Amino acid sequence: MAIETAAPASPRLFPLHALAAGLDFERYFRWRRAREGDPFYVRFPGFGAVLFTGTPDGARELFRAPTDLLEPPRPNPIEPLVGPASLILTSGVRHRRDRALLAPAFHGARIRALGELIQAATLDEIDGGATLWRPHTTAPWRARATTPWRPGTRIDSRAVARSITLRVIMEAVFGVRAGERRIAYAAAITAFLTAFSGPLLLAPALRRGAFGRAPWDRFVAAREHLDRLIQADLAERKGTARQDDCDILGLLLSTRYDDGSAPTDAELGDQLRTLLVAGHETTATSLVWALYHLHRAPEALRRLRAELGDAGDSPTDLAGLPYLDAVCQETLRLHPPVPIVLRRVTGPVTLRGVRVPVGDTMGLALPLLHSDPDTWVDAARFRPERFLDRRYSPFELAPYGGGHRRCVGASLADYELRIVLATLLRRVRLALPSRYARGRAPLSVPHNIATGPHRSIPFDVVE
Repeated sequence: MAIETAAPASPRLFPLHALAAGLDFERYFRWRRAREGDPFYVRFPGFGAVLFTGTPDGARELFRAPTDLLEPPRPNPIEPLVGPASLILTSGVRHRRDRALLAPAFHGARIRALGELIQAATLDEIDGGATLWRPHTTAPWRARATTPWRPGTRIDSRAVARSITLRVIMEAVFGVRAGERRIAYAAAITAFLTAFSGPLLLAPALRRGAFGRAPWDRFVAAREHLDRLIQADLAERKGTARQDDCDILGLLLSTRYDDGSAPTDAELGDQLRTLLVAGHETTATSLVWALYHLHRAPEALRRLRAELGDAGDSPTDLAGLPYLDAVCQETLRLHPPVPIVLRRVTGPVTLRGVRVPVGDTMGLALPLLHSDPDTWVDAARFRPERFLDRRYSPFELAPYGGGHRRCVGASLADYELRIVLATLLRRVRLALPSRYARGRAPLSVPHNIATGPHRSIPFDVVE
């Protein structure tokens, strides 16, 4: 029987603590643990206190806690983005049932079938494929060709990463390849994500309308527009979808629960919106960080280029490269797309010897877990070789969460990151401007469903 210890103190003046966490999440969490030990409490406005851990033992306890005693915390800051029926927010029997519905879409064969699409999307972006623009704020979104990546061109890494991953997820989910429908979806998704600003994510009190002019009004209008597109596709495909359809929409429409029932259109809409949002923003952020660190580590970049030069051209060949895999894992260690894992407890649970009261929330701080000194040597340094030396347990490395709620799309995210990164590095040579090539890495801040650099990182195309 575990011995319970006294609960750590909850911070006073918590609005100041929340502000400090928002300005520099990782530094704040390290300061809190150094001051309070592990576990420690953090409070968020409108959310309450969360008991955090950042150790492998704590991760094991959290991921192995009885599933019937855990659920997603509410109110949840991302619920306006993904919807109440999203797999991210459901629990219990409902979560197991919906996960079983979605899981076949991410089986190995289906993921590998997307390899050529991922390569084509990357090459199209390099060659100056179509992107979206808006002449003025009231005009409709349009498509136009971008500048090919020739020597002397400066690229916006966040914009191009999002463009590539958005194209991939649109085709993977809806089979959208080109034309007006692709433009409409890309515009709607971009407007939807842009409208959900940091203040709306972090301050629920701002989620109120004001005669159609408040940020919340603009977000709701963008969400409704995206939902109309999704529901139109659902209506069009009903009755014709098959389980062997190439896109996820066809699979979901043709799948039934064990009792023979099917999800409602509203429930499917929330799942599809979740896939669209989470399925491209997180991978795009990881790609930006991978390029950034590689171009600040010349030896790692040289070694990866040499490995890519000796490899075959097929996505399967590229995805299996050991050093490429190590680079991607090291990127995710340093920058997990969603840096905290939260569980609300509905029964008696302890975390690191501290009893978590029913109704309270416990959490895992991944930046702390991924820099634990007992596991990671020289943890602040980008050193992919550490993943060639040994394998790490899911309680030491958990960039996609863990346990029964591990990200259902993790396999697609991993595969896509490797193929896009390999394709970019084989086709073009990039360089960081001097401002970014030296000095401290940019802060990581919330961007919709993920966290990423607080400003985009530019790259110059070189000979």
